[in-house]
Amino acid sequence: MRIVNWAELSPQDRRTQLTRPAMNQAADISATVLNILTNIRREGDKALKEYTAAFDKVPDGKIVLTQAEIDAAADAVTPAMQQAIRHAYDNIARFHAAQQMAPLVMDTQPGVRCELHTHAIGRVGLYVPGGSAPLVSTVLMLAVPAKLAGCRKVVLCSPPPIANEILFAARLCGVSEIYTMGGAQAIAAMAYGTQTVQKVDKIFGPGNAWVTEAKRQVSLDVRGAAIDMPAGPSEVLVIADDSANPEFVAADLLSQAEHGPDSQVVLVTPSITLAKAVDAAVERQLQTLSRADIARKALAESLTILCGDIKEACIISNEYAPEHLIVQTSAPRELLPWLENAGSIFLGAWTPESVGDYASGTNHTLPTYGYARTASSLGLADYQRRYTVQELSAEGLKGLGDTVIAMANAEGLDAHRQAVVLRMAEINAQEPSA
Repeated sequence: MRIVNWAELSPQDRRTQLTRPAMNQAADISATVLNILTNIRREGDKALKEYTAAFDKVPDGKIVLTQAEIDAAADAVTPAMQQAIRHAYDNIARFHAAQQMAPLVMDTQPGVRCELHTHAIGRVGLYVPGGSAPLVSTVLMLAVPAKLAGCRKVVLCSPPPIANEILFAARLCGVSEIYTMGGAQAIAAMAYGTQTVQKVDKIFGPGNAWVTEAKRQVSLDVRGAAIDMPAGPSEVLVIADDSANPEFVAADLLSQAEHGPDSQVVLVTPSITLAKAVDAAVERQLQTLSRADIARKALAESLTILCGDIKEACIISNEYAPEHLIVQTSAPRELLPWLENAGSIFLGAWTPESVGDYASGTNHTLPTYGYARTASSLGLADYQRRYTVQELSAEGLKGLGDTVIAMANAEGLDAHRQAVVLRMAEINAQEPSA
């Protein structure tokens, strides 16, 4: 991995070093994605089948899996793998079920009752990346909270061929509407609907730069759909000091590098000794990986940053705002007050990022590209919408009326004032004379 000394970089060079490689490609793919979205929105199944044949290599245009096909594939999963998926399901369900909000009901003053309620988003679409590394864990991360929230309709799209494990996990979560398609065309079909695919209200799931751009564009189109968050190529930043095990650090970096050539991994450390030891460990471990070629491409765009101390490492991490942040220092929990921007944080030597990816219970769908400054990890609330209720008694309106009238007068909104004045007159008329 490339090693840079933070102290020797200008402000502009620092920004350049923290720029994701995939972001530089955004302008190149934007027009192509827009064309795909436009054609599917206008032509529906006709355009969808053409793109599916071209990109997903499905020549007959068959994109719908029957329940019999889902069951046959799911039943073919080995018992050991079924047990592992069920174990992860249980932890994820337990953590997300605990996020359920109870209704809030309170009187802000006598006779003025205010309430906060939630209900499930009606129709949601789940995108599960496939290709060389089908992400069965992503099915659980997306479908478990959808099930717990009570979403009325759940659609799942994944590039063909869909792995048996993905279909087993989908069935476990109660998802039966599954389409064999990926990329921008899948996002377009879910966002706009076609003759075959019903339009959804919100789309969830990570993906490559094409998927991320498609999600961005449909979220800005009033005819499209809302999205969970910007979630593109995977990334990890590791903060480590001299106490860290270089083999552990190397393994954590490689676990993200193997996701894809557009992934990025960053090590931030004040120790040149550790940096060199990690670099050597990365080379050793690469020799044992089946996806070594993919990892090497990601590593070519990754780097090690030498900083002055751990406090500066936290500052750099906050600026980068990583999807995954691993802290391998002598006192990792003590750094939490300093760490503001990260999708998910993994503390200590015994907490590899892999546990969050699969089975600890937290969600692995996280904001990338630095959006962790403002976006959050996926949770139950993302599948629900909040709404408020208010109810006033006559006493409540009398106690609040003069304030509302004064504010309506200040804003020059006569009808607002009149809606209160008329009611207060009626209340006064109904009160017995003294």
